This record gives sequence, C-alpha cells and structure tokens, in this order.
Amino acid sequence: MWENTIKYLKDPLLVIKVQNFFGVTYKSNRQISDTKSEQSKVINSERLDRLREECDIKQHKRIPSNISNSSQSSYDTDTSGETTTKDDLGLSINNKFWYYLFVLGTELGDEIFYATFIPFWFWNIDGAVGRRVVLVWTVVMYIGQGFKDIIRWPRPGYPVKKLQQKWAIEYGMPSTHAMVGVCMPFSVLLYTMDRYIYPVHWGILIAVSWCTLICVSRVYLGMHSVLDIAAGLLLASSLLFILIPAVDRLDGFLLTWECAPVLVITLSILVIVFHPNADKWTPTRGDTTMIVSVCAGILTGSWTNYRLGNMTADDRGPPYRIIWPSVEMLGCTILRTTLGFCGVLATRAIGKSVSYAFICALLGKDKNELRNSEDSLDNKHKVTVELCYKYFTYAMVGFNTTFVFPNVFSLLSINRPTYYTEV
Repeated sequence: MWENTIKYLKDPLLVIKVQNFFGVTYKSNRQISDTKSEQSKVINSERLDRLREECDIKQHKRIPSNISNSSQSSYDTDTSGETTTKDDLGLSINNKFWYYLFVLGTELGDEIFYATFIPFWFWNIDGAVGRRVVLVWTVVMYIGQGFKDIIRWPRPGYPVKKLQQKWAIEYGMPSTHAMVGVCMPFSVLLYTMDRYIYPVHWGILIAVSWCTLICVSRVYLGMHSVLDIAAGLLLASSLLFILIPAVDRLDGFLLTWECAPVLVITLSILVIVFHPNADKWTPTRGDTTMIVSVCAGILTGSWTNYRLGNMTADDRGPPYRIIWPSVEMLGCTILRTTLGFCGVLATRAIGKSVSYAFICALLGKDKNELRNSEDSLDNKHKVTVELCYKYFTYAMVGFNTTFVFPNVFSLLSINRPTYYTEV
C-alpha cells in the first residue's frame, strides 16, 4: 500500500496534471516541429527579400562589395540570435494569472524574500519574535538541505517540463520550499498569538494560504514532485513540535549568557564543515552556509545589545495591543527600511569583495582565475573560498541588522521605541 502511494505521488504525470489544471498545456512533437518549420520559413523568406533588396541597391547605386558583404553579415548575425521562449520548451501558458501568481509564490522561499522579510521584521515589528523565527528557520532549513544531499533524489524528469531553471541542479527530496512554507508563517503565528492581541483566525488563514501558495507553485513550475512537497510538509511540521518550545527557552539563554557568541559561532562553523556531501556539486551547501551565518550574526548582534546594557525588559508583560502606525510612525518606518536595505546591500557588496580577496590571498590563489573556474567537488580551493566568504559576508549582514543599523536609527531618532525592550 505504502509503495503504491509513494509511487503515485512521485509520478511525473501527476506534476503534469497539476500544470494542466492551472492552464499549462504541452504541445505535441508535431506541433513543435510545425512551429519551428513556420519560423524557419519566415526567417528564410525575410532573408531572401533582404538579399534581393541589397542586390538591387548594388546594381543601381554601385555600392562597393565590402560594404555589401558587411551588411549581409550583420543581418545574418541578427537573425541567428534567437531567444528561448516557452514555445521552445513545447509549452503553452493559457492562464497568465496563475503563472505570475506562482512565480511570485515561489519567491517566498528564495534568498530575496529572506533578505527583505527578516530585516524588515526586526526593524519594524518585533525583535524577540524575529530571533526565535530565525532560529527555527535555520534549524529546519539545515536539516532539509542536509537530507537533500543524503537522499539524492532528482527533481521530476521526463516528460515534465520546468517553467523555472533556478536551483534545478539541486536534488529535490524533500522540498525545502515546502519546509519554509511551514516553518516561517506558522512559527510567526505561534510566537505572536500569545504575545499580541489580534484575531488568531486571520493569522491561521494567512499562514495556510502562504504555505499552500509556495507548495503548489513548486509543482506548477515543474521543480518538485508531489512526494517532495508532502515529505517537506511532514518533516517541517514534525520539527515545529520540537523546535517551537525548545527555541522559546533557548532564545533567552543565547541572549543573556556571557559566552553565547563563542558557542553560536563555533557551532555554526562546525555544522557547515560537517554538512553532508553530495556526489556532485550543487549550490545546497553554499545556501546552507548563508542561512546559518545570517542566524549567527543576528544572535551575536542581539547579544551585543544586551551585554552593552541597551536592552531592558518591558515592565508590562504580554499580551500587547498592536499599535497601528500614525503618519509620523509610517514615515519613520519607510525611512528605516530604505536606509537599512541600502546598508544591507553595501555590507553584502563590501563584505563579499574584501573576504573573497582575503581568502584567495591566504590560499595563494588568483581570485579572478578561481572565480572563473568550473564548479566541482574536486575544486577544493573554490569550495573553501565560497563557503568562507559567504559565512563572513552574511554573518556581517545579520550582525548589522540587529546591532549596527538599529543603533544608527537611534542616533537619527527614527528607531522603534520598543526595539530595545524586546528581550
């Protein structure tokens, strides 16, 4: 029974059924060949017309042969440079709404979302909840990424056609997008439902919608089988039962213990060094390094605030009423967010450049040569440099998010009044 269920959920045809349901149709081989034939006829017809025109011009105006040849050559170059479209994949997208919605939905589990959502949450909503959510997200993602390189199941193959090639080189089981779809919105919900007074049923609706959108988008884009999604949902849900209460207690310890940064940094480096290795190069280990280092930086920045005496607990205990922003508060929010994101981009650019050059010099390697070399597990120097510069860069991004930028906001008198009370 279980074997049949697993086989059914892993079936690529089930992915195609989901794509068909949302308006993606596959063209037959005959349709594809007819389309390419028509395109070829149009191109050849245009080329012949152009050549006739050039011959007429040459006869009447006696244009030198070298100019004529260069004109023909440039025309040939222009017509040969064709761009890849969905038609080239043999696909037809009949419903643009679902396509754009699912492309947007899949971004909720990508780096761009993390880089915007996490800083925004700390600067504008709640730091205490932010620390806990980031810690849960890091553990869940580390386990999910590790299982990918241990299980080594490929993503859906033939006859499934992928509408997105990003991360296609990674293994597919379990879906870490599905795991993010569980851990991120539901950890926010569970950590805020007793801390703030708001309609919990709306929070549940948003969390379920968020998770559903991410999961369906990955199947729609052809990046995961239904089994990958189901495994990701089951694994993340099981981890949440353990992590939510454990992280709630661990956060206070990591914030107040005097040796917490030593523990956090040492442990974060060890989990990267001993990350499971795949049988081929994939971006999984590098992405895991970014996630772990961001968490280490955020926790270290929060600890620094506490040790310097900047953070003091609020006399009033939860639950708190949500303060809806006035015009002045909204202006400060926009200013904080704008300045903060500019700082994050600057930190990333400077940190990447400096750390990459430093590690290459330390290893005695030319940075340009190493950067242009092919990605491979055998290329030990490139793997080492990649992991080191990503760790340093994103740890600095995390540290600046919780320590440097909030202190700058305080100097400019635009910081949230409650930021340093969220212990």
